[in-house]
Amino acid sequence: MSPRSLRTWSWVHTWSSLISTVFLLLLCITGLPLIFHHEIGHLLGTEVEAPAMAADTPKVPLDRLLTTAQAQHPDRVVQFASPDEDDDNLWFFTLTPTPAPTDDFRSVVLDARTGEVLAQPRFDQGFMWVMFKLHVDLFAGLPGKLFLGLMGLLMLAAIVSGTVLYAPFMRKLRFGEVRRDRSPRVKWLDLHNLLGVVTLVWAFVVGGTGMINTWADLLIKYWQYTELSSLLAPYQGQPVTPVAERAPLQRAHDAALAEAPGMKLSFVAFPGTAYSSPHHTTFFLRGNEPLTARLLLPVLVDAKTAEVSAAAPLPWYLTALLVSQPLHFGDYGGRPMQILWAVLDVITIIVLGSGLYLWIARRRQARAQRQAPAAGGALSPAGEAP
Repeated sequence: MSPRSLRTWSWVHTWSSLISTVFLLLLCITGLPLIFHHEIGHLLGTEVEAPAMAADTPKVPLDRLLTTAQAQHPDRVVQFASPDEDDDNLWFFTLTPTPAPTDDFRSVVLDARTGEVLAQPRFDQGFMWVMFKLHVDLFAGLPGKLFLGLMGLLMLAAIVSGTVLYAPFMRKLRFGEVRRDRSPRVKWLDLHNLLGVVTLVWAFVVGGTGMINTWADLLIKYWQYTELSSLLAPYQGQPVTPVAERAPLQRAHDAALAEAPGMKLSFVAFPGTAYSSPHHTTFFLRGNEPLTARLLLPVLVDAKTAEVSAAAPLPWYLTALLVSQPLHFGDYGGRPMQILWAVLDVITIIVLGSGLYLWIARRRQARAQRQAPAAGGALSPAGEAP
């Protein structure tokens, strides 16, 4: 590598790291408890569990669940409904003032076997909610998401440039060597390089998937205005189907499942909401395998007739989004993957913190050299990589 190329890559690595480090530290710190959000919820007592009953206990019709949930907040509309991912005896209903996207929502959890309300948890308050909002959008909505996406892009630039620089700066050392007999700055430099290489692939995957996740709102809007709009052309100009004119939810649910045998329900989006149309109840179905469980098939069911209007696979960009979301938090491999993600997260915090320390230490050393007498007093940085 020529000296000019070396300086260019060093400049890219230094400034892409410096600009993003504080925010990446925040993301790593807030992301750590989110890896174990279910476990923390159980410890805090905020996780809802279905009471024990016989395995063959029949379930009540979905319309009864819907009516019960609506009765808890009659001044609101039901936006979404979904069975619990791990226990379909639990159903969650989300109610908001209007069908439009909002952070003002209420949740009602019902027992699918008895139709009784088990809890009305508040997911918009408490420690985990604060961690989630800081991690996702810094409490700034879409602008906050896009800003964090930019920080993710800078992180990827720092990873790539750091990989390019690793070989030139470490060519005189064995792989992974830490010079413990040198100054603290040199020891931390070697440790920073070592841990950076160890977490290279993980950091790139988590940074890349995190950046994709920040585009979620824009990707969904694009899907609505392109592919979904073409499917809904026959209904253009019609108002949202009134609740009183809608067909039974259970009948619409059964029609959606009949359209895609072997799949099961992920969640329901009611007419007029962000994931549906004004005239359809959209059932998002998923597969039964660890990977296919993240790939959704939207089935649009006419809200009035309960007949299937379309079942179009999601475009590639939404599929990439759905696959990246659980991968970002290590949700694919159970507890072992969660622990691995947490360990790598802590190591990344050390890499980010040591990088900030090295930059500050180098500036102090350069300042001391400039202030030292021209003859004899200068500190020599020989043997220390920048």
